[in-house]
Amino acid sequence: MDSGSSVAVVVANLRELARGLPAGARLPSSRRLVADLGVGPVTVQRAVDALVADGTVTTRPGAGTYVARPTRTSSADTDWQRVALGASPVQAADVVAALSAPPEDVLDMARGYLDAGLQPTTRLAAATARAARRPRAWSMPPHAGLPELRSWFAHQLGADREDVLVTPGGQGALSTVLRALVPAGSPVLVAVPGYPGVISLLRSAGLAPVPVPTDADGVRPELLERAFATTGARVLYLQPTYANPDGHVLAAARRRPVLDAAARAGAFVVEDDFARWLGHGPTPPPSLLRDDTDGRVITVNSLTKTAAPSLRVGCVVARGPVLQRITALRVVDDLFVSRPLQEATVELVTGAGWGAHLRALSAALADRVRTLGTALAAELPECTWTPPRGGFSLWLRLPRGAEDAEVARRALAEGVAVSPGRHYVVAEEEAAHLRLCVAGLDAGQVPEAVRRLARAVRGPGG
Repeated sequence: MDSGSSVAVVVANLRELARGLPAGARLPSSRRLVADLGVGPVTVQRAVDALVADGTVTTRPGAGTYVARPTRTSSADTDWQRVALGASPVQAADVVAALSAPPEDVLDMARGYLDAGLQPTTRLAAATARAARRPRAWSMPPHAGLPELRSWFAHQLGADREDVLVTPGGQGALSTVLRALVPAGSPVLVAVPGYPGVISLLRSAGLAPVPVPTDADGVRPELLERAFATTGARVLYLQPTYANPDGHVLAAARRRPVLDAAARAGAFVVEDDFARWLGHGPTPPPSLLRDDTDGRVITVNSLTKTAAPSLRVGCVVARGPVLQRITALRVVDDLFVSRPLQEATVELVTGAGWGAHLRALSAALADRVRTLGTALAAELPECTWTPPRGGFSLWLRLPRGAEDAEVARRALAEGVAVSPGRHYVVAEEEAAHLRLCVAGLDAGQVPEAVRRLARAVRGPGG
């Protein structure tokens, strides 16, 4: 039994014991629990910590562990708040769904975060320990970020250090950038299918997302021209490298037409470069920033998808007065990014093992995606997809007449979580899709996940 499962067993035993005792009753001593349960004192302590965290027990230093008394809150009539608040501008349902873990017995093809086996946990732990020992680890950092970290991002993206602003992850960076560029009520062009987090962000900020279709080569320049002309938009948001959800790359022949269309419209291009290191093949194309000659491109990058969900460190790269505005808004929002987290990030990405981690991660994701494609061809030949060139997900077109939310509901009942395609679009679509993500499954689990999905797609009696 590994340490994690041992802790879970002790937590279950202590929770059951606490349920049978009155509030305030004392639990057996740690020494007694070690003897009775046949585990080590560290395991008992971790189990008690978990129960303290969820409110089951309380501890009194030097006295022991006790069954917690239920929290009592006075009832209140809060209906007045509905009148005071009015209609909510915040639309977070799709984001919350993307963050929510399915039940333990469900295979997770919904969330886009690396499972523990793909995270560089040992390197993260070592980097964090080294960072905590740095002389100024807990002092205030420069508001734009540590110079070493800004320099590293600049080198990766082809920018000058002075044009880099460190941010608390990619989502926070996108929120700051988009709110800084245009006032509420403005249209923002969004390449679709696209990232649900930015669609929700735009709507919550009072901005109006306008869809611009993509194909296997990225956003379509002729439709982009039309969208700029008809809406007067001054911002385009897109993911040109390994886009979420279909893993496409903006074709080399389209890069200049996209930038030229934005230039004619007097618009900014917000490049979400979240998946730069998640390619399945050759070296990824350079950032659109490399083709930009007039400060039109604003690039957002993040390390969350390449390292671990809680490494909330990213950056914005921008040139000209717009960087001052973005920096000012980020400072107003959150002052600065935690220095220990920045120090740990510097230790991680400049360490000797970072490159090896990225190569292993890309290979593992490519293997999982290939396995997924093979399983889909065998189990769901009636569905279609274009093999992604990078990233961790595949965009599956369902048979005509299928309804994505209903298929996702049936899939969950079959024991596999998937994302309905409606979360990734702005308006009506010709066909229903699902996003199938392999970041949280190892290759051996993929065939079984697809078998369960096939039963859901075909429905009762299928």
